Amino acid sequence: MTSGAEPVEESAAEEALIVANADVVKARQTVRALAQQARLSLVDQTKLVTAASELARNTLTYGGGGTMRVSIVSRGVKRGVKVTFRDEGPGISDLDLALTDGWSSGKGMGLGLSGARRLADEFELASEPGKGTRVVVVKWAR
Repeated sequence: MTSGAEPVEESAAEEALIVANADVVKARQTVRALAQQARLSLVDQTKLVTAASELARNTLTYGGGGTMRVSIVSRGVKRGVKVTFRDEGPGISDLDLALTDGWSSGKGMGLGLSGARRLADEFELASEPGKGTRVVVVKWAR
């Protein structure tokens, strides 16, 4: 993740399990609520909710389920929303390949990770085969 001159402070954190399709819907709703609270524009809310939806679906489909943590973050006067997804699934053996548009380890369109990266202001992906995956996205209010 890119780091600013000032430390990032978190507040209003919410955590949720992602173990069923209904949890993906709840994840989108939670992210939208915090994006509204952080005063993201409607366009930025939509971008963040879309990214979170893709990442929640990946957590469920490829990671076998996991967790989502969403919080309002601030860096000085700047506010935004940070969303972290974790799973203990099989992990990703080739991160560069996984971030390539059109590549999918399953039957998807291959736009989940690369699309989420484009929609977020900050994106971090960490994964190790056999140990799971962590994806963090941040969207800042303009």
